[in-house]
Amino acid sequence: MLVSISIICLLALLVNLPLGIWRQNTRKFSLWWFVAVHASIPLIIYMRQQFDVSMAWVPLTIGFAILGQTFGAQFSRKRVVIGRWS
Repeated sequence: MLVSISIICLLALLVNLPLGIWRQNTRKFSLWWFVAVHASIPLIIYMRQQFDVSMAWVPLTIGFAILGQTFGAQFSRKRVVIGRWS
């Protein structure tokens, strides 16, 4: 059980890294921003169902998805700043 939860959390984090980069480069609350924020949810739900993980673990998977979005956005911001100064 712990292995499957770890796999799902890692997947949520990794899938949301590029989505966070994409979200950072779109206008806030636009259609594409909404898609970038919510695109990984069906995959995470599917993985939770396939691994038969209970609903009690939903906050943890959402937390890792948010971390992925945040790390991706930070990477995008740092890349822009570095590109501007080099």
